[in-house]
Amino acid sequence: MKAHALIIETFRRRQAILIIHLAWLGAYAPLFLIPFPPKAWQWGGFLFAWSGCLLPLALSAGIFGHDIASGRMRLLATEPVRLWEFYLYRLLGLSLQAAVHLLTAGTLILVLQRLTGRGNIDRFAVWLLASWLIFSAWAALSTSVSVVVSREHNSMLVVLATIAATFPLYMLLLFFEDSIGTKIYIVVLRYAGPPVELLVRLGRGRCSLPGGLGSIAHSLLLTAFYAAIGILLLNRREFTAIKD
Repeated sequence: MKAHALIIETFRRRQAILIIHLAWLGAYAPLFLIPFPPKAWQWGGFLFAWSGCLLPLALSAGIFGHDIASGRMRLLATEPVRLWEFYLYRLLGLSLQAAVHLLTAGTLILVLQRLTGRGNIDRFAVWLLASWLIFSAWAALSTSVSVVVSREHNSMLVVLATIAATFPLYMLLLFFEDSIGTKIYIVVLRYAGPPVELLVRLGRGRCSLPGGLGSIAHSLLLTAFYAAIGILLLNRREFTAIKD
């Protein structure tokens, strides 16, 4: 399978993918009908949360787990392509879906905002970039989890793990705000988990130019790190399956 075919296969692997994209895009228009003060709604921030953080979990559900559980992965592994290439092309397929989706959603938001005057679109281009970066990070993390979790359970596991990681933070901030342990925990979440906080600061313009460039670089490096873990797990998983 050539690179083009592998990327297209990422789009076509589930019939529900197109429905997911349409459902996510369809959520934007009704929001313009909800009455709220003109400047109270930040469309860039909503795009970041809705399509940047949640959409990758829906699109990456079972991206490897379903193929491994059904035995299709063994068939795909016989194609003239290395496993690390297969992983990267699937992740690239998700990133390309994100780019098309975010540009479409951004155009829709700009048109509706122009027509209605509702909401705030300040720094919208920066929010678009931040949304694509956080999408790629979540997609890489969820895809790597899918290598070791059967079927479509990887996305739910990522959600539960995120909740499990953030709840202790809430308790620590509530009872031990000035503790050194709390500060260490915050640093670990900030730099080891998907860089939500760093990219939100970038979108809001609350960091300097060097700081913003650092957030972008950190996001890309973290995505590459998640992908590297997934590739190692995929090679190990497939080697064991073929050996057995």
